[in-house]
Amino acid sequence: MADRLKGTVALVTGASSGIGEATARALAAQGAKVAMVARRIEHLEKIAKEIAGQGHTALAIEADVTDQEQVIRAVERTVGDLARLDIVVNNAGVMLLGPIPGAPTEEWDRMIDINLKGLMYVTHATLPHLLEAVGTSERKTADLVNISSVAGRQAGAGAGVYNLTKFGVGAVSEALRQEVSRKGVRISIIEPGAVATELTDHIRPGVREKAEERWASMTTLTAHDIADTIEYAVTRPAHVSMNEILIRPTEQP
Repeated sequence: MADRLKGTVALVTGASSGIGEATARALAAQGAKVAMVARRIEHLEKIAKEIAGQGHTALAIEADVTDQEQVIRAVERTVGDLARLDIVVNNAGVMLLGPIPGAPTEEWDRMIDINLKGLMYVTHATLPHLLEAVGTSERKTADLVNISSVAGRQAGAGAGVYNLTKFGVGAVSEALRQEVSRKGVRISIIEPGAVATELTDHIRPGVREKAEERWASMTTLTAHDIADTIEYAVTRPAHVSMNEILIRPTEQP
């Protein structure tokens, strides 16, 4: 059923490719006006033009989620241009695998800055608008969706700091759920397994090949699979909250 999100506004981070792009397209197809946030503005503008060509509304916003002031401005522009905010998808993230001994610690900083601090900056800036939306929406609810990972459930050698960030996403999401769910804001954690996106492109040589070899024998998930899951979570009736969804390839151990 189309137009299940008619009258809503969604903000998606990391929307220039992969899961973020697929999610922006999926929510727009359901009638939401979508603000797409990422650093690669040329990608965002192309996607926004394609969404507009399908009769929907998309706003491209260049911002780095690790910069709190940029996040605040992006949220202010979203609400200023699109008039409200009902759904937030914290998708921006990076996976820099590798053993802890001898690791380049700048990779740790980058994961913590994007996966944790960026997610919290977006959450902090958008929550007042989500709480307001509950009382002004026909849906009588608002949604904050945090993209975590299977790595947020089980730790493994070679992924220690990535595990740290994704376990952190789970912890802060559950704490926030307890704080705002009775006010009508639903908190959902989506935990994908192996997905065919650009995520592995940022892993340093020597480590990337091992990761790709591990996943080469299975049919991985697609960005659309995850976007479909997010769409499902945010289109449930107000009394239904999909707090945690683990989704992975059937062949993944």
